Amino acid sequence: MFKKTVLAMLLSAASSVFAVPLSSQHAVVIDEASGAVLLEKNAHEVVPIASLTKLMTAMVVLDAKLDMNELITIDESDVDTLKFSSSRVPVGTVLSRGDLLELALMSSDNRAAHALGRTYPGGSPAFLRAVREKLVALDMRHTSIAEPTGLSPYNRSTAADLVKMVSAASQYSEISRLSTGTEDMIDMNGHTVHYRNTNRLVGRDGWDILLSKTGFTREAGRCLVMRFQAAGKHVIMVLLNAKESTARLMDAENVQRLVTGEPFLSAKAPSKAPTRVAAGKAKFSKAGFVLTKSKNDKGRKKRKTM
Repeated sequence: MFKKTVLAMLLSAASSVFAVPLSSQHAVVIDEASGAVLLEKNAHEVVPIASLTKLMTAMVVLDAKLDMNELITIDESDVDTLKFSSSRVPVGTVLSRGDLLELALMSSDNRAAHALGRTYPGGSPAFLRAVREKLVALDMRHTSIAEPTGLSPYNRSTAADLVKMVSAASQYSEISRLSTGTEDMIDMNGHTVHYRNTNRLVGRDGWDILLSKTGFTREAGRCLVMRFQAAGKHVIMVLLNAKESTARLMDAENVQRLVTGEPFLSAKAPSKAPTRVAAGKAKFSKAGFVLTKSKNDKGRKKRKTM
């Protein structure tokens, strides 16, 4: 967990700055122990975050210490009428709150996430008040969340703010466990349904992933946050607005290679903006990070939204 005091570390000199192949339009990578900013790209621009929202939903639900065994019925209000995204959880399905949390985190199910917000004590208005309070507590000043799924384009944040969210979410053992499960079988009113993690890197050889969440909407593009371990370091990675799933995965692979010192993979699509290893001083505090220069220098078409 990041210290509340400012964390600072000198990174490489300006002469050692080099481009990193990255298709995501916004990104930041943090060495968790030192607070060093290993990489950043447009990290302070406010953009839609899609289903990365579900990490906040999970934290707020867990903060309320609700009964995870309580049974909840999926109703018509949980159906997505904004993006018309698909769901394998039929209306009328009865699941425990714990199962809904798993479906929201591992398979990014929107009905499950909406039901978690709807059944928060006091209903959706109370849930959103709790979200706002959590944003203040985490000092996520550039983040706004309008609903629990991430379907709304008004769920917005910056890559820098999302580092704080991932860091906070990693302190919940349930979120770490459920978001990094590779697959599970869930009973849906007597029918067993097989679910897989939306992040194809989870469970892959060569990866030690400690927390994961994907996101996708048309406005947000392909998004991914992870906390992982590599080369003896715990790293938080935020990738926003890649155009394709393959590009998002390649970006993640190149971030891991940045940490381990391996050669980068060639990006299939060139980035529109330069992505660089941070030069000079990188400071990370509760309010975010600042880089300072070195002295040396159509219709109702269903689509999966996750």
